[in-house]
Amino acid sequence: MQKTKQGIPAKDVDAYLAALPPAQRRALKKLRATIKSAAPKAEEKISYRMPLYYYLGYLVGFAAFKDHCSFFVMSYKVMGMFKKELKPFRKATATLHFTPEKPLPVSLVKKIVKARIEENEAKKGIKKSNT
Repeated sequence: MQKTKQGIPAKDVDAYLAALPPAQRRALKKLRATIKSAAPKAEEKISYRMPLYYYLGYLVGFAAFKDHCSFFVMSYKVMGMFKKELKPFRKATATLHFTPEKPLPVSLVKKIVKARIEENEAKKGIKKSNT
């Protein structure tokens, strides 16, 4: 998980991204913009030392590591829904690993985020949102 250049855990997503090497920063800025466009009602926070998005509970998150970036889908069900499309990417539990050189497709990220929104709404008994 990322700390600021001063070694202090980041207090917000901007600080988190600023502490990354340029290639990871660009990749995760793009991922951030995609998440925000797919889930405009989601609240952006730093939790567990990484950027996480909340909408009726955990939605998705991301982080940078030494050799890869991760997109935290946080749902086995949603991972299964997109199994075929996720085949080219390394997976760990409910997480996708990717590199700045081979980022996740924007359209796939949007579909995953929207599926997670629907999943969280269903858990709370809320009808489908236009989020």
